Amino acid sequence: MRRLVVLLLLVLASLGAGGYFWLQQPLELVGEAPLDLSIEPASSARSVAQSVSQAGVRVHPTLLYWCFRLSGQARQIKAGSYEIEAGITPWRLMQKLVQGDEALRSLTLVEGWNIRQVRDALAKADALKPASKDLTDDALMGALGLPGTHPEGRFFPDTYSYSKGSSDLALLKRAQRAQAQHLQAAWDQRRPDSPLKTPQEALILASIVEKETGRASDRAQVAGVFVNRLRLGMPLQTDPTVIYGLGANYDGRLHRRDLLADTPYNTYTRSGLPPTPIAMPGRAALLAAVLPAPTKALYFVSRGDGSSQFSATLEEHNRAVNKYIRGQ
Repeated sequence: MRRLVVLLLLVLASLGAGGYFWLQQPLELVGEAPLDLSIEPASSARSVAQSVSQAGVRVHPTLLYWCFRLSGQARQIKAGSYEIEAGITPWRLMQKLVQGDEALRSLTLVEGWNIRQVRDALAKADALKPASKDLTDDALMGALGLPGTHPEGRFFPDTYSYSKGSSDLALLKRAQRAQAQHLQAAWDQRRPDSPLKTPQEALILASIVEKETGRASDRAQVAGVFVNRLRLGMPLQTDPTVIYGLGANYDGRLHRRDLLADTPYNTYTRSGLPPTPIAMPGRAALLAAVLPAPTKALYFVSRGDGSSQFSATLEEHNRAVNKYIRGQ
């Protein structure tokens, strides 16, 4: 507060009472508010004042420049994307630029989304530069510094804030680093007897758990079923992997022919894990994959309310299917 008073006195001494009055008066904006203002790194106070004027603020750049200079904060102006709202005063504008009070947007990447859904969300995001728009998935991962890596499951589902005009590649890099950190943290907690041999396998199993879980409390139990099957060499027989393998050919329903058609993602025709994740798993699914619930269950079926019925034998499972699926 003392520094603010001293700075204010400097402005008053230099500009007089009329200058102080001007600092507290709303600036006139040309065009519809809010106005967009972009400040590049290493911009001088003079160029910032010019940018403010060019953005649509009716103010003489020289007057604003001396306002910056006499305040003592000219070198503290931060680069970024800003919004100049109606009614803003010269003093409030200066504080906004010094504090780095940028105009931020946010984008939520949802647990269970696949890479197509992620890229669709990026393309529709407000004021996010679409640097990845024309890149193939391979080129995208190369641009992120991970050439040859399959993109599925590599981004952490969360809400990310970004400044207007920033690149979608920058946001994806943050999401990729976050997923790598969460995966490593989960892998470090894995059970010693886990059949999973690598963090990649944990990521794949976590993505399946994410897609198969209708209720959060069932995650560890669902993971336990799949871990038991992996130990016994049983096919996982999980519909989400088959659906993922169908890609654009999936018409909203799984047909018998789909379950019989052998593809790398058909866990009815092939044992073990599919070659890649099938979606973005969140932290809870990652932990469930490496810390599955101790269970004898080998089967589960949806009860229709989001929860699952778990069974240790095929006979029990068939009874559960008759009850919850066939209504018998």
